[in-house]
Amino acid sequence: MVDSINTMIFELCAIVISAAGLGSLFLFAKQPIIIAYIVAGIIIGPYGLGMINNADAMTQMGHIGVILLLFLLGLNLQPQRLLRLFKESALITLCCSLFFFICTLLFALMIQLPLKDAIITAAAMMFSSTVIGLKLIPTTTLHHQKMGEIMTSILLIQDILAITVLLLLNIDTEQRIDLAIVLIFAKLLIVIVSAYFAVKLMLLPLMKKFDVIQEYSFVATLAWCFCWAEISHRIGLSYETGAFIAGTLLAVSPISNVISIHLKPLREFFLILFFFAIGANINLLASDIYTLWGILFGVVLIRLKAWGFYRALIISNTEAPINKELSARLSQASEFSLLLAYTAVANGLISEQGKTFIQIVTLTTFILSTYWIVSRYPTPISNINTLRQD
Repeated sequence: MVDSINTMIFELCAIVISAAGLGSLFLFAKQPIIIAYIVAGIIIGPYGLGMINNADAMTQMGHIGVILLLFLLGLNLQPQRLLRLFKESALITLCCSLFFFICTLLFALMIQLPLKDAIITAAAMMFSSTVIGLKLIPTTTLHHQKMGEIMTSILLIQDILAITVLLLLNIDTEQRIDLAIVLIFAKLLIVIVSAYFAVKLMLLPLMKKFDVIQEYSFVATLAWCFCWAEISHRIGLSYETGAFIAGTLLAVSPISNVISIHLKPLREFFLILFFFAIGANINLLASDIYTLWGILFGVVLIRLKAWGFYRALIISNTEAPINKELSARLSQASEFSLLLAYTAVANGLISEQGKTFIQIVTLTTFILSTYWIVSRYPTPISNINTLRQD
């Protein structure tokens, strides 16, 4: 017991120290600090110096950052406005996802991945990264608030699609697919309705009664977030879905902005673990031809996604000034891409070559899209003073 605690403390110390050290070097070199966290994972992770042996544990801890990110995002979105944005973004999202699926499938078949690998890879590449997209967008100006709302609606629809794909990878082959999809939306509706009555009848009265005690507001808010995240996970949805619903329904409270400010440092810490875990799960020593193909397709996919979203936004008559920037911010693969790969491997549905290809494509798009966004558009982590906004 003592040894395991000491190991955990050592690993956390190693992660924070390496992230700070490499982060300093990257900032001196005017590079995005997010990339430093990924590189730290590669260097001291299981496939590097081996200082961190349990990358899965770091992945799970880092997942908390993603949950908090979605919760805080929900705190800044009124439910009525979100529903309107969903209606506007649904067709864009579905059409773009189908386009990316077809393009990836054709490329995967061209490089002679097995058909099953190619289909799963194509499904994995349909989505954009919620974490990178939302972490790199400022919220201080009306321009970026509007862009953030559109991006959020697109990413959330993609998350629902990703959850559907994950469910399909796990369902019994004898279970009807159409019933499985209907079940997902039924569960989603149950969570929304239940959380609505819970926040109205329980949480808001408690927060109003004890709002002068900041510690209570902090712990009650965290409990609310994790409660619905866990409920959502237990019934077959995702932690992120439950956290976002919890945040959105709490957005009607006048203290939502205060809560958001208090939780932000906690979110940042766990997101460091999230990006570190991405690097720690990458085995560069096991490189093969599919690693090279992954790097090549990662470069192609960024341009392909940016072009696809740009054309779709123009067709949908989205405000012209934000089209190009919004398409760039959605140009990467998703953390769901990695999760799909791990799930497919666990179920024996994909080969190691297919898993490697998905990992390398995802990592390549993470790195290149981050460079693209940070160097050209306003972000909270830009090294260029005129582009640094939070």
